[in-house]
Amino acid sequence: MSTLTAYLSLTRINRPVGIYLVLWPALWALWLASAGTPDGYLLLVFILGAVLMRSAGCVINDYADRNFDGHVARTCCRPLASGLISPKAALVFFGALCALAFALVLTLNSLTIILSFGALFLAALYPFTKRHTHWPQAFLGLAFAWAVPMAFAAVLNTLPLSVWPLFLATVLWSLIYDTAYAVGDQEDDRKIGVKSTAILFGEHLVLWMAFFQLLMLACLVWTGLLFNLHAPYYLGLVLAALWFGWDLLRLANTHTPQTIQTSSNDRHSVAFKVFVQNHWVGVIVLMGIIADYALYSA
Repeated sequence: MSTLTAYLSLTRINRPVGIYLVLWPALWALWLASAGTPDGYLLLVFILGAVLMRSAGCVINDYADRNFDGHVARTCCRPLASGLISPKAALVFFGALCALAFALVLTLNSLTIILSFGALFLAALYPFTKRHTHWPQAFLGLAFAWAVPMAFAAVLNTLPLSVWPLFLATVLWSLIYDTAYAVGDQEDDRKIGVKSTAILFGEHLVLWMAFFQLLMLACLVWTGLLFNLHAPYYLGLVLAALWFGWDLLRLANTHTPQTIQTSSNDRHSVAFKVFVQNHWVGVIVLMGIIADYALYSA
């Protein structure tokens, strides 16, 4: 593997689902804050920012996990775990990506610039939480959801209270899909002492997933009421709820002790598909918001 390829691998740029999971909530917020007419420059800044900060998050995650990844089959070939990139070089690369993202933010208003320090703190904190709490997925949610108040600040130069139900919905969404992602690492995580909600929920994982899905949808309904949205938005939420139901059926048929029908590898494969495909929930919600403003804004 060449040096350039190793650095690109470190950013997971070839696996864009993580970018989408950061980007869709930011776009929800931009559309809502601008009443359906987001500024083109702000769209560009937040798209590029999602790419840069997700890449930076992957780099600091691999730095934090560099002594653990070598013991996990899925991660043993990562550039830091395999020695292709040194820890010091990874930190320099992380700093460079953050600097590029900050350069974009500097073109925005002062409130957004101040909030960007929170984004950096949360991105750097998340990888280390899995050593100390079973809720690292919630900290990931905080990091991903921080794009929501930043988007409102960029548009309005203030943070109305209506921001926070959407922020909470994004935190809950991350908790949902990243718990599915963590299912595949449960056995290795137990061996090396890494914690996750997948381990915490255990055989009740499907029930907990359903609970958080309902909370997320409730927060999105609350958001719709606060922003006086109409039928297209709520139709999107119905479709998102149906998608969540499909996810639960897939997980229930392969994960719970009462209904295990497949091998461990197959169960992990299904959970990973649930994670990867969950970004379409974000697309559905975004399309509902866009359609709502397109049809009802005068």
